[in-house]
Amino acid sequence: MPIVVRLDVMMAKRKVRSNVLARAVGVTEANLSLLKSGNVKGIRFSTLEAICRHLHCQPVEILEWVPDEGAEGLKQAG
Repeated sequence: MPIVVRLDVMMAKRKVRSNVLARAVGVTEANLSLLKSGNVKGIRFSTLEAICRHLHCQPVEILEWVPDEGAEGLKQAG
C-alpha cells in the first residue's frame, strides 16, 4: 500500500493512549485501531485535523507516501 499510517508512532512519541485520543477526536476506539493499522480506505479531513490538533503534529507526521515497485516501473516506462 503506498500510504503508510504512522499514527501509532506519533501517539507513542506524545505518550497518548488510544482511548484518550479516540475520546478527544470523537471516534470509537475500534475505528481508531483500524486507522492505526492502516485498514481503512480513507479518513475525513475533520478527523485528521482533530488528531493533529490533539497530538500537536502535522499530517505528514502521521501519513507517509511510499511508492509501489509497480508505480516506479510505470514511471520509467513512460
